[in-house]
Amino acid sequence: MHPSIRHLAALGIVFVAVSPASVTRAAVEASDLPAAATWYFHADLDEMRASPAGASLYAWLDKEVFSELRAESGVDLGKEVDQVTAWSENGQGAVMVIDGAFSQDTKDKALVAAAAAERFETLKAGRKTYYLVRGDGSHRSDKVDIDGLGDEFYFSFDLPQKLVLAARPQEMEAMLANDGKVPGARSHNGALFVLTAEQSLIQAGMDTRGMDDEGEGFKSNILRNTRQVALMVADVADTIAVDLQLVATEAAAAESLASIVRGLIALQAFSGEADPRVAQILQGARVDVDDARLKISLALSREFITAALDEA
Repeated sequence: MHPSIRHLAALGIVFVAVSPASVTRAAVEASDLPAAATWYFHADLDEMRASPAGASLYAWLDKEVFSELRAESGVDLGKEVDQVTAWSENGQGAVMVIDGAFSQDTKDKALVAAAAAERFETLKAGRKTYYLVRGDGSHRSDKVDIDGLGDEFYFSFDLPQKLVLAARPQEMEAMLANDGKVPGARSHNGALFVLTAEQSLIQAGMDTRGMDDEGEGFKSNILRNTRQVALMVADVADTIAVDLQLVATEAAAAESLASIVRGLIALQAFSGEADPRVAQILQGARVDVDDARLKISLALSREFITAALDEA
C-alpha cells in the first residue's frame, strides 16, 4: 500500500491513535455507538493539547506518529485533527470518524495520494462524494488492519469538518446520510459500556467473548471469565488517571480476578526489583469489585508519563 494511503487508514489507531459525532463534545457515550458494536475507540486530541497532563501524550503522538505523516505526505494532520472515534459491528469491519478543520491543501494531498493506489474510484451517495481505495499490498510489513479496514477502504471529506472512513460502502453511505452520526444510535443504550470523565482523553472498550483464549495462564483466565472490558484515560487534577473495568461472567469470577490482580500488583510493587516510580504507582493502585464488575484505577504523574514515553 502506498505509504500515504497506509497512514490515512492508520490515522485512527494512534493509541491502539484518534473524533466523535460533534467536535463540541469532549467524550463519546454509549448512545453514540451502534447497538451491535464489538469494540470502540475514541481519542480527544484537542483535549490533550489543552490539558497540562494530556500535553505529554500529545507530544509523544506528534513525535512518533504525526512527524512521520508530515515527512511522507507534507500534511500536518496533527494540528488539524481534533478528535477520532472508531468502532466495529460484528462482521461489518471498522468505521472511523475524524473531526477537525481540514484545509483544502490537506484534502487535495489526500486525494493525490489515494489516486496513486492500485485502485481508486469516485462514488456517489445522493449528493455526497466518497472514494474507494485499494492498495497494492506492497507494504505488507507495515499493513494496518483495524478489524477489516486494511488494504481496501472507503473515505470521504464531504461532511463539514469530518473525515469518514469505512470498510464497506453500506456503512459509509449510512454515515454520510446521517451527517457522520451513527443512524438511530440515540434510540438505544448501547451494548458496550463506556467510561467517561469531564476531561476524557482516551476511551476504549470491547466485547471479549469473541477473542481467542487458547493461551494459558492469566490472559486465558481473563478471556474466559470476562464479557466486556472498558478503558478510560483522563486528566484529573493535572495527573493522568487510568481506569480499567472488566465485566465478569459472574460476581464470583470478578472476585477471583480481583484477587489475582491484587497479588500481581503486590509482587511487582514490593519485589525490590521494580523501578521506584513504577512501584510507587502500583502501591497507590485501587482494585475494587462491584458485583460482577472489576475496577482498577491508577494515577500517573506528568513526569512519569513523559519519562515512560521517552523510553518507549
